[in-house]
Amino acid sequence: MNWYRRWPRWCKRVLAGLVAAQLVLVLAAAGYVWSVDLPPDPVPPQASVLYYRDGTTVLARFGPTDRTDVTIDKIPVDVRRAFIAAEDRGFYEHHGVSVRGLARALWSNIVSDSGEGASTITQQYVRNAYLTQERTVTRKAKEAALALKVESTFSKDEILRRYLNTIYFGRGAYGIEAAAQAFFGRSVDHLTGYQGAVLAAMVKDPTRGDPAVDPTWTLNRWKWIVRAMSDAGWLPPGAAEQTPYPDVAKESVTASTIGGPAGLITDRVEDELVAAGFSRQQIRTGGLRITTTLDATAQQAAVKSIEKALHGQPDELRSALVAIDPQDGGVRAYYGGDRGRGYFDDALAARPPASTFKPLVLAAAEEHDINYRSYYNGSSPRQFADRGGAPLYNLDNMQCPVCPLDIAMVHSLNTPFYALAEQVGPGAIRKLARRLGIPEKYGDQTTMVDLKGELTPGRTRSDISIGRYPVTPADLATVYATMAGGGNRADRHFVQSVTSAGGAVPYRHVVKRTRVLDGGVAADVGAVLAQVVEHDGAVPGVPAAAKTGSQQYGNTSDSSDAWTAGWAQGLAAVVWLGRDKPGPIRTAKGKAINGDGMPYEIFRSFLSGALSGQPARALAAAAEVGQVQKDDLRTLEPGTEMAPGRLFPGPQKGDLVDKSLAVGSWDERVTRLTGALQKYALSAPDFSVSVVDRKTGRSYDYRGDREFETASVVKLELLAALMLQVQDANRKLSTAEKKRVRKMIVASDNDAAVQVYDAIGGPDGLRDALQRLGLNDTEPDEQFGLSRTTAADQTRMVLALTGSGGPLTKASKDSILQLMSQVNADQTWGVSAASFSGEQTAQKNGWLSRSSESGKWIVNTTGRISGAKTDVAMSVLSHGNSDQPAGIAVVEQVAAMTRSYLGW
Repeated sequence: MNWYRRWPRWCKRVLAGLVAAQLVLVLAAAGYVWSVDLPPDPVPPQASVLYYRDGTTVLARFGPTDRTDVTIDKIPVDVRRAFIAAEDRGFYEHHGVSVRGLARALWSNIVSDSGEGASTITQQYVRNAYLTQERTVTRKAKEAALALKVESTFSKDEILRRYLNTIYFGRGAYGIEAAAQAFFGRSVDHLTGYQGAVLAAMVKDPTRGDPAVDPTWTLNRWKWIVRAMSDAGWLPPGAAEQTPYPDVAKESVTASTIGGPAGLITDRVEDELVAAGFSRQQIRTGGLRITTTLDATAQQAAVKSIEKALHGQPDELRSALVAIDPQDGGVRAYYGGDRGRGYFDDALAARPPASTFKPLVLAAAEEHDINYRSYYNGSSPRQFADRGGAPLYNLDNMQCPVCPLDIAMVHSLNTPFYALAEQVGPGAIRKLARRLGIPEKYGDQTTMVDLKGELTPGRTRSDISIGRYPVTPADLATVYATMAGGGNRADRHFVQSVTSAGGAVPYRHVVKRTRVLDGGVAADVGAVLAQVVEHDGAVPGVPAAAKTGSQQYGNTSDSSDAWTAGWAQGLAAVVWLGRDKPGPIRTAKGKAINGDGMPYEIFRSFLSGALSGQPARALAAAAEVGQVQKDDLRTLEPGTEMAPGRLFPGPQKGDLVDKSLAVGSWDERVTRLTGALQKYALSAPDFSVSVVDRKTGRSYDYRGDREFETASVVKLELLAALMLQVQDANRKLSTAEKKRVRKMIVASDNDAAVQVYDAIGGPDGLRDALQRLGLNDTEPDEQFGLSRTTAADQTRMVLALTGSGGPLTKASKDSILQLMSQVNADQTWGVSAASFSGEQTAQKNGWLSRSSESGKWIVNTTGRISGAKTDVAMSVLSHGNSDQPAGIAVVEQVAAMTRSYLGW
């Protein structure tokens, strides 16, 4: 104690004061704990009720659906350990409260109102069984006090039993027995520790933790828990890496669920309340009265309009509709699918919005003082600097050389808006889209930028003007609601208020509107889109503004996504129609579906029904923002007729083919074609062609066995070789391999091709694959593009992908053909010149400039043309072209001549 005697008097007084304060705090805490009574055992869960915005009409009821309590001895030890490893590794050592964690949580709540948890298993049980989920210091203190009371009342095993019997796991399952049945189809006493870790992973987030919802997140958390169990000596070292993830049922067969479109509304309401601080368990068991923003009339109109449109149509067609009140951001109608709770929500799936993004380009232009009556070059095709040489076409190659922007909007012309985007800057359009309602990211992926393997990864190109970058229907609805609201943005939401079982109101949404766009600009966009409605068909009894959009599917005349987006006074709506996985969308009668077809009819029917009985309200009058500009007309070809707004069709697909030449017998047509090609060869560089008509079995080739350097067409063989390798190993392509081969085929990326070449074993590996495929005329080179091949061999490669039998499985063939049908726009020339509208082309092209030959170009094309009456494999190889465009002209002329004379 000598050291204490040597302290100055003030130090002794401070120390004494601290000791006294600590004693007071301990006594106060002890007194508080003593004053808090442990409530009786919690009452059984009560279902919550969702109401429409009127507060009286029931939308849905959801809550307890499956719960069976079990004793602790029925729960295997390893399963219990999985939860301890995941949630509270010191469970058997502490007295119910983590002091360090509690202090951290209290500090976070006081300083930042973060709502941070500090929960032991005991605290979690107390919170779920006895308390609300409010994020306050008072509740944290009471939680800690009750946890200490529970620890002094029950044994650790009893606390763990109660905890495992009350927590919510998702799929309507409360307690571990119900969860075992819902996810594994067996009782809890038959679960392994690894299966227990799957269930333990769900405690953190019962929705995202479901392997059917986010398998990547669930797998990562499962591995983390299994590693923790290994670290504790409960599982062998390395178990997370060596043990396969347990099989989980795709959906619960025990839990009744809310079916139909209301199911996904319930999911969205629950997600919103969780974000507001409610737990999923409280939402589902607390007997809450939840008043939503949904309007009964509007919702009925949405469901009825979609069901009517899809009745009798192919089952693969999917639709989404989101309608928002521009004044408060409240969702008035919502349709993300009709399969019920927990299923994929098409309203939240990002898809290319196509021409529905053109109004954003116009708004950005007006922010740069460009009036909507400005004149732009609407010729088709046009070349733009940021498209890597790919020409841009208008739909049906429509021409409008001197085109006012409002006319270009009405007829959905691409080239004027692309030029406009270049002028104002694609970055400015992206920033505007962010202000209007598109989020910065979807998951880990930044929105509205090129992806890896595309022309400018991480950057936005003027392709944003034609809706190339995916957005969700729900977010696009927010964008249009913001424009409909005169440029004022309100956050999209589903919940107006929540009333507890006791009558308190723990939550009420507060509307906040933010000015993000000039009101005059919004009015001008609305005035232009009103012209679209006038052109495409008025909405009965409702003045409206709208824009349709169709995303082209690969190199076809089909669409993969069809949209209509627009508004009337008081209601903005977006309609999407497509498929689960991108593919051509057609009606039951085989007619292609575009935005101005079925989606527009759904939009018109919905708005008319949703606003039925309400007085018609005119849209805002145009404000005429900005100056009329004509600078883009300088890009017109000399001699162009300068007639403002004149529209006319340009050259169409198949124009190079002359069907009148296909007369006489097959032999006679072959003779005439050979003569025509020989004549053409006198003035053209060296070329060869090979054709096989799979419908008739007939074939033709001109110099088909002449050797040419492959350039990039050999990438088909590289991919086929990789698929053979994958098949031999009885596995599937990895995620990295999928990305790599997509870049190699769709974007013709050479770096990706080099990686694939190395993976298959270089020339020797390719040679082995070629032998298996029966391609004996192709000789691999160390540099894949310098390999040599023949047109006949390239046609055999296409036949290997389209015929039955052979070393490739059907799945491998389909995968390769699908990639070939999705090639980027700059890859769609070549054999496609021999196709007509309504036919599909799956192809691969290649080109190479030979410095050793004064820069002469090799230009090759190979692929398949298919349709209702057509199925042809064709390859054209050429050598000695003066430049790439000249080489393209040669291979396209040869392809078109071949079809002209043979007439398949």
